[in-house]
Amino acid sequence: MITATVTSKGQITIPKDIRDQLKLQAGDRIHFFIDNSTGTVTFLPLKTNVRELKGIVPKPRKPISISDMNQAIKAGGSKI
Repeated sequence: MITATVTSKGQITIPKDIRDQLKLQAGDRIHFFIDNSTGTVTFLPLKTNVRELKGIVPKPRKPISISDMNQAIKAGGSKI
């Protein structure tokens, strides 16, 4: 079991083995999830390789012009 100690300022150092496995670097942000029913805390790094985002937004059925995009923005993003 890997452990860490809480400082007087409420800080912990994430052990090297965990930083290495999650590829955490100085300045990376992490998100904490608290499960009140079990008292457990889970954390995940808040970083995503831009290549992992490919394909999450489907391509439009037909090409959209800049003019059409501007009209959609003016309409508050509603369908044109």
